[in-house]
Amino acid sequence: MMLCSILRPSLPHLLSLRCLGTVASRSAAVKEADILSATLSFEDPRAFRVKSWGELLRALAIFRLCSFSILVNNCGKLMSVTRTLLGSRGFSFLLKPTVYAQFVAGENESEISESMKKMSSLGLRPMLAVPIEEVLGESTGEKQYDKNMETMLECVKMSSSNTWSVDPMMQLKITALLSSELCVKLTTLMSQRSYNLSLLVKAMDGQHVSFPGLKENEAAHFLCGLQRLNTIAEASVNKVRVLVDAEYTYINPALSLVTMAMMMKFNKDGAWIWNTYQCYLKESRSLLLEALRLSETEGFCLGVKLVRGAYMDKERKQAEREGQEDPVHGSWEDTNNSYNGSLDLMLDVISEKPESYRIIVATHNEESVRRAAKRMEELNINKDGGSVCFGQLLGMCDHVSLTLAQEGYIVYKSVPYGSVDDTLPYLVRRAQENRTVLQGIRKERDLLRQELKHRLKLSLKGAS
Repeated sequence: MMLCSILRPSLPHLLSLRCLGTVASRSAAVKEADILSATLSFEDPRAFRVKSWGELLRALAIFRLCSFSILVNNCGKLMSVTRTLLGSRGFSFLLKPTVYAQFVAGENESEISESMKKMSSLGLRPMLAVPIEEVLGESTGEKQYDKNMETMLECVKMSSSNTWSVDPMMQLKITALLSSELCVKLTTLMSQRSYNLSLLVKAMDGQHVSFPGLKENEAAHFLCGLQRLNTIAEASVNKVRVLVDAEYTYINPALSLVTMAMMMKFNKDGAWIWNTYQCYLKESRSLLLEALRLSETEGFCLGVKLVRGAYMDKERKQAEREGQEDPVHGSWEDTNNSYNGSLDLMLDVISEKPESYRIIVATHNEESVRRAAKRMEELNINKDGGSVCFGQLLGMCDHVSLTLAQEGYIVYKSVPYGSVDDTLPYLVRRAQENRTVLQGIRKERDLLRQELKHRLKLSLKGAS
């Protein structure tokens, strides 16, 4: 199967998809006044009753700090200065019970298991995230990529072998296993020629194949990267669902190429490999439609992680530097429409073939969550059937996660783990990429305050 069309599928080709066209028209017919679930309310501070006093106070303090844009925008520099002043041990002593404890599960399997057991008792499921990725221009070499693979295999083992694991998921960034520079070159080549998915599958199987446009050393590295991904996928099938993260537009086509090849090989009997679709990008709907077409043509199951996106400022600056069209939607409303439209599309196809399609509604946006719940009810999609689940970041949006879990929906929390040194760069990047979310968590702070006041009143009554 040739994957030239996965980048920019033509409109006539998409319109020829009769089934998907019907789905899209049904979705468009949903009235805006009726799209939100009336049964889901995210206004009740009792969702935080499960948190300890310390957890409440820590969350309030950290969310208050996150409301200051100057702190979020410069958190990397601030942490670097703090590390220099306090030393490595002092810095770890300061961070571990505060920011680290809020957003990271732990450093070793014992700490992680303790955090996960508590999460499981609340009806939440962990989606472990290895905080490893490669920044463009910082290629680490084959030995480090192999070491990263071993770390991810440990993640597979930990996710699948514990009592707190129910239909476990994990997140993976391909740039932890394959050079970002090569992904850039592949993306450029894909705009000029077609790449055959079957060729990549053969490479995953260890066959010696020739990759058009790549130099000998680049082809050798690509082959090694594909075999690393193959090793992880083989360890995961029938155990752990692997959600491949999207990254930047200048490498995403290459990431999708590799991910689709993995799906073609491993998703014949279920959605074990998933791809991520960033709805703040103008082309996201076309990419999702093409993925649906490709999965039907090639006969594999499609797993979709639907996100709004987190690289908006960097994407716009990159496009401006390159003299290219801004790839990001021009307004928040357009992004919302993109997200909700793609959500409706996936829910419709899931209602028709729940065994072939899965989605994680990965968002902190309450409207989108309530919209998904409403459509699930209308389409008779089971809350606990597994085809639809919800996802939020660990330490954030708990009022949404806990409420959903209490109502019987499947909810995952994205859970990074590792040492302070290993997770710090990850936390800094996530904070800066999600700063609009971090600065917009006023409602969660208000609910935390309400719960804190409630407890103080009870304490005073008890004392009197």
